[in-house]
Amino acid sequence: MIDNQDPNIALTPPSGATSPGLPTPAASLMSETRALLDRYNLSARKGLGQNFLIDRGVLDKIIAAAGISRSDTIIEVGPGLGVLTRALAGRAGKVIAVEVDRGMAALLRETMSGLSNVDIVERDILETKIEELVGGEDFKVVANLPYYITSPVLRHFLESARQPSRLVVMVQREVAKQIVAQPPEMSLLSVAIQFYASPRIVTHVPAGAFYPPPKVSSAVLRLEVLPQRRLSMADEAVFFKLARAGFSTRRKQLINAISAGLEIDKDRGAGLLERAAIDPRRRAETLTIDDWLNVLRSYKENIV
Repeated sequence: MIDNQDPNIALTPPSGATSPGLPTPAASLMSETRALLDRYNLSARKGLGQNFLIDRGVLDKIIAAAGISRSDTIIEVGPGLGVLTRALAGRAGKVIAVEVDRGMAALLRETMSGLSNVDIVERDILETKIEELVGGEDFKVVANLPYYITSPVLRHFLESARQPSRLVVMVQREVAKQIVAQPPEMSLLSVAIQFYASPRIVTHVPAGAFYPPPKVSSAVLRLEVLPQRRLSMADEAVFFKLARAGFSTRRKQLINAISAGLEIDKDRGAGLLERAAIDPRRRAETLTIDDWLNVLRSYKENIV
């Protein structure tokens, strides 16, 4: 996991290269965005975290990172005006665009009507079972996520019984840095994501790549989902119970956090950690995923 551009991703050249005197790709997408909003009497809804991508170079990097082929089914969350949707449709076998905004969904049904491999689904992704969208098909997720639901959306896909093989998502830069963090800078978020997937930051994205520009910088994040789940879903619940307890008192020694979070006395908490080969004086931020798995084994053998 790295906090910089992944050198192993082959980026396609910008698809809108222009000669002097002609509009730049960003200017072209900006004009297209404004024209669509005016035509359909819509505006970016701050409450839904709508910031529309207008940088074609960033769009190309997202598509390249996703590694799409005609055999792929793609779920896109929050397609908005459909700039990314159209690019995905040109590469994928099928695109399922899930949009909660009724006005945007109506726009997409009209503007994407000529694309037979695009399905517009007007629903809240967080209230939708993934298998209802894809059935038993393998799939990937590619999306410019509304930032206020980034963590819930990622968890919704990763915790689902039907997981994607890869996610390529635009997220807030600081959130991306938290997700790819390594000990001693782990957080409950990094544990929650790295338990299921290997994350890499593909590229950083300035606010000017969007209309309207957000108040924060962004990053394109790629998550390679593990081919097999580490634990049964029942044990996953216990794993995260332990992790939440460990991070319940930030920057405190594990002996105090675990004991308080699990409501056990400190002697039992110390024994639990020592049998997992974890120094009780360590902090949760220093533990790896394997360390947490050892804590889980100790808990199941000695506490449950």
